[in-house]
Amino acid sequence: MTPKKTPSVLFVCSKNGGKSQLAAGLMRDLAGDAIAVYSAGTKPAKDLNPQAVESLTELGVDVTGDYPKPVTDEVLDTVDAVIVLGTEAKLEPVEGKRFEVWETDEPSERGIEGMERMRLVRDDIKARVQKLHAELTGD
Repeated sequence: MTPKKTPSVLFVCSKNGGKSQLAAGLMRDLAGDAIAVYSAGTKPAKDLNPQAVESLTELGVDVTGDYPKPVTDEVLDTVDAVIVLGTEAKLEPVEGKRFEVWETDEPSERGIEGMERMRLVRDDIKARVQKLHAELTGD
């Protein structure tokens, strides 16, 4: 019997400092080794968004050592699924890959800022990550 291939996912946002890092951290925490997780940005920032990091820490998710990275052809060729978070990042679908754009909640449009905003964004992404995890692992 052939060993089952580990599913893999790339989370992309514009800067790879917030939303895609939230999704990647949450998926790694949920999936462990069951899913290979990557994150990248179309225009990577210098650092992670401190509020994104803090909102993950509140859930016991540690992203220490992570940093913004660019989208590369190598990673795009490797993964089974590409998830673009938000509408700011522009990425063409890759033939033969699952490709989704998650139009995530943007509380700042409702006047909600700071950590309250980040927690709402995190929780929206967390619910989507849980659904994707179930789909990728068959659980």
